[in-house]
This record gives sequence, structure tokens and C-alpha cells, in this order.
Amino acid sequence: METLSVQTNDQSELIEITDEVRKIVAASGVASGLAHVYVPHTTAAVTINENADPTVVHDILGDLDRLVPRRQRYYQHAEGNSAGHVKSSLIGCCQTVLIEQGRLVLGTWQGIFFCEFDGPRTRRVHVTVAGVMS
Repeated sequence: METLSVQTNDQSELIEITDEVRKIVAASGVASGLAHVYVPHTTAAVTINENADPTVVHDILGDLDRLVPRRQRYYQHAEGNSAGHVKSSLIGCCQTVLIEQGRLVLGTWQGIFFCEFDGPRTRRVHVTVAGVMS
């Protein structure tokens, strides 16, 4: 397992980590297999989505804020980050990506994004690579 450190700067943001995951896959020597990306935080997540147009990230964050506003009268969690917990649960804490010919199998416009919902913070992302060595 390799661990990435991600420094976030805003309360909510998506940070592309595709290149960092690619480097881990390349260093592993795995030709065919899986890369598992896991976020061990309850107010963060990981997703795969379009990385070509930054307005997609803007729209995702905007709709998540609309669906799960930061302040709700019915939130009982005392830390004030209930929305971050809900968003993390909606997006999910892990993604698995195929590896073929030593490379991540992603669509032309796909990237892997770390999702921050309670920043700014320093976060961790664990990446495990398994498969057939080249």
C-alpha cells in the first residue's frame, strides 16, 4: 500500500489525483490488475469523473451543496460537519480502477478526484495495486 498526502484549501473541493495514482501503478510493475484507491476519512471521498472541463467540478460541488446544505436545523452532530459526512457517504470512500499494459484503464475524459467536504485539512489517500507483474 502507498499513501498519498493531499492538502486541501477550501471547505469543499475536488482535487485530481490521477497522476499520483498513475505513478504508483507504474512503480508497482503490475501489467494487468487493479488499483484500489481508498480514503480513510468520514468527511472526504473519492470519485471518477470528467477532468477536461473544470466546470464539471464546479457543477458537482454546487449540486452537492444544493442537495446537502451545510446548515440544517435537524442536524444533531455537534461538530458542525454533518453535511460533510452525508456527502462522503453519497460519493463513497473508494474506487477500483482496472490496470492493463501497466496503465490505468480510464476513459478519455476521466480522472480520479479526491473530494474534500470538511476542509481545509491534510488528508490521506491509500492506493493498493494488485495483479500480474510485467
